[in-house]
Amino acid sequence: MSSTAKFSKLKSYEISTFCRQMSLMLRAGIAPADGIDILEQDTNDAAAKKLLGSISHVLHSGEKFHVALNMSEAFPDYVVHMVTIGEESGNMDTVMESLADYYEREENIESNIRSAVSYPLIMVFMMLIVVLVLITKVLPIFEQVFAQLGTSMSGFAQSLLSLGSALNRYSIILVAILVIFAACFLYFSSSAGRENFKKLMRKFSLTRKLMHDIELERFASGMVLTLSSGMDTYEGLGLVKKLSSDDDMKDKIEKCKELLLDGDSFPEALEKTNIFTSFYAQMVSVGFKSGSMDQAMRQVSERLEKDTERRIYSLISILEPTLVIILSLIVGMILLSVILPLMGIMTTIG
Repeated sequence: MSSTAKFSKLKSYEISTFCRQMSLMLRAGIAPADGIDILEQDTNDAAAKKLLGSISHVLHSGEKFHVALNMSEAFPDYVVHMVTIGEESGNMDTVMESLADYYEREENIESNIRSAVSYPLIMVFMMLIVVLVLITKVLPIFEQVFAQLGTSMSGFAQSLLSLGSALNRYSIILVAILVIFAACFLYFSSSAGRENFKKLMRKFSLTRKLMHDIELERFASGMVLTLSSGMDTYEGLGLVKKLSSDDDMKDKIEKCKELLLDGDSFPEALEKTNIFTSFYAQMVSVGFKSGSMDQAMRQVSERLEKDTERRIYSLISILEPTLVIILSLIVGMILLSVILPLMGIMTTIG
């Protein structure tokens, strides 16, 4: 097997699972090369077996673990760098466990974002389908009824009917709309699409606070990993900065590093740069004074994770009835535009 084989990037939950399994084996005294061989034998997934086989090949050729991970190109640079530190410091089992925790939180973040986005998209798609069926299939039936009664529909209903007739006549337009919608859904499912979607969400007041909290949680989780791995705060900030996709957060982290160089303590720098509120900065300060800052940062991370989940569910609880109301109003307006005149005609005839 070629040691230069390249693989697609692993998802967060895949990285978390891999790191968790390696941590358990390292704690049991199993060398990385032997651990990878065990994982390769246990997996039934062809792609995973090929990746593990490639890593095993590099390890058995005498290279270090971080080199094997880097050569596969399946792992983020952050993982490779942390594993390098773990190998140099001799606490790789702790690093792998911390990486597993970090990417488990990353998966939770991504899952929560998908939950917040998927439902509105599905509802919008259903609204589009319902409205298209009404104006292309239902309204023509009412037009025939009105024609038999010797009258015509109202201006609003007639406009919708004309639109429906155009869509029936030029069905390519309808197909194009559905294709565009599907393409948008697929695009926002890609990594580049997700990043652009996050930038879009930061522009709306309803979701701006949510995206800030998500970046804050990612920052706290990243710092937990670096601190628990024995890394100093300055170097840890440099690594965590690379994880952030928000320019404002990156600027704050850079300012925090400058304050550390000027002599401020880590909790003071966090509060001065407004990365953390006074409440969270005080929690970190207590940990800093007691020598357990990684534990304090872990508590902050867990608290932020719960707050973020609650905010996402709150957003969904607002969107759900709002979209249902909008759909009901649209359908109601379309139907009432033809039913009310029809009822008036029938009353006159009666």
